[in-house]
Amino acid sequence: MARASAKRSVSTLSPEDARRWRGVRRQVNALDTAIYDAVANTKSPLLDATMPVLTRAADKSKLWIVIAGILALTGRPRAQRGAVRGLISIAITSLVANQVSKRIHRRPRPPITQVPVQRLAHRIPTSTSFPSGHSASAMAFAAGASAEWPVLSVPLRVLASLVGFSRVATGAHYPSDVLAGFALGETIAWLTTKVVPVEHVDATLDDLTVRAGKPTADGEGITLVINPQSGSGRAGKILPEVRKAFPKMRIVELGGEGSGRDYGETIDEAATTCDVLAVAGGDGTVQRAASAAMSQGIPLAVFPAGTFNHFAKDLGMYPLKTAIEAIHAGTVAKVDLGEVNGKIFVNTASVGAYTDFVAIREKYEHRIGKPLAAVYAAMKTLGRAKAVHVRVKDLDGQPVDARFSLMFIGNGRYEPRGFAPVHRATLDDSRLDLRVLGVTRLASRARVILDMFTGRVARNKRYQQFSDAEYEMELPDGPYRIARDGELGEEIDHLSAKVLPRALTVITPARRKKR
Repeated sequence: MARASAKRSVSTLSPEDARRWRGVRRQVNALDTAIYDAVANTKSPLLDATMPVLTRAADKSKLWIVIAGILALTGRPRAQRGAVRGLISIAITSLVANQVSKRIHRRPRPPITQVPVQRLAHRIPTSTSFPSGHSASAMAFAAGASAEWPVLSVPLRVLASLVGFSRVATGAHYPSDVLAGFALGETIAWLTTKVVPVEHVDATLDDLTVRAGKPTADGEGITLVINPQSGSGRAGKILPEVRKAFPKMRIVELGGEGSGRDYGETIDEAATTCDVLAVAGGDGTVQRAASAAMSQGIPLAVFPAGTFNHFAKDLGMYPLKTAIEAIHAGTVAKVDLGEVNGKIFVNTASVGAYTDFVAIREKYEHRIGKPLAAVYAAMKTLGRAKAVHVRVKDLDGQPVDARFSLMFIGNGRYEPRGFAPVHRATLDDSRLDLRVLGVTRLASRARVILDMFTGRVARNKRYQQFSDAEYEMELPDGPYRIARDGELGEEIDHLSAKVLPRALTVITPARRKKR
């Protein structure tokens, strides 16, 4: 059972080392064969009944595809991300195991004469034996999915181990083939977390302090301002369900965002005549409604009706059914708002090329994934970006100058690090998340783009991240255009950013769903 690659490696050793290596391999092969023979000769109706069924279920990864579908249907973002990462890990692992490893290691399959006929695999494999592709794919899915949602780790790894054992029990593989497959699957799944980092949420920060508010059965006292065109018409599509859930809710429809009309006055007026202001629209509409609700001291209820629903998701008001239940219950919490030059934002503010970067990334991320979309956005923006000249004062009060290509300010600390933020663990930590990236030369741009592709931009020496309650910056080469929550604002040559701690009361579920 010695393989050609092993023979080549032995030939490079000294005669003494070569003898030792051959001795070790003989012992390993003997143990491998002994375990295989012991399993094959075990008379067990339980193994005869279950092992062929399990190994057939794992053929062509059918078992894992079904489990991925179940995870996706749960609606939980962690489960959905786990399904995607698990399937991607399977695809890569299967390619490496079947098209690379099996071609290099030409190990023959074990003899099946000792295996009971009723226990034999339904399809007798004809490919080489090392490693076990079924085992590699099984562990790749288990490790990939549980990386996103750790609660899956034990059940999925146990199931993967049983699939691996079934390959030995049905006569398809030696035990070492299975172990090698497990190692390959674990390694590929781990490598995917380096290319696309797992979103880590601090469980100690993941819940707002929620208190009882005023429950409502029919929506009386609530005014909903809605932009029907937001999210490619998604906002308009939720209206029938919202009207059914809250028949006495007052509804004020706005025109399409970007049409040039300012709807601030309409939203401000709506806030003066209700007990709760509800909003359904894009980030710009939500930001304006948050400002109005804060001014009037009334709760804000956010329906998930935009394209990305950043604020709604971080509040736990997603999907629509959850938002409706929370509004019925009336539970409320206090959250922070960000402010730049006297105007608030609920998610992010940015200066310079970051506005273009976000617009391009979000346009393509649902088609090609956020990491690849970030790479494409970086290539489009960094090449033509005008560096933002920033002047701040050090601890001694002396001016310090720097130049950044991308600058981002988040209301609250985002995860993960880098320029593809996904989620805020908490919305009441009284912090602004400042991230900057300084790119000037062609070589540094290429390195940043590579780091974005591999998920390592947070380790790039040109990337810096800060967390504080306020920032003061001069922009000597300005004015620069500022954007708040993706909406372009005024031109500025001075930036004054601060957090407004627990300034806004929001409707939120009694316990937000973990993401």
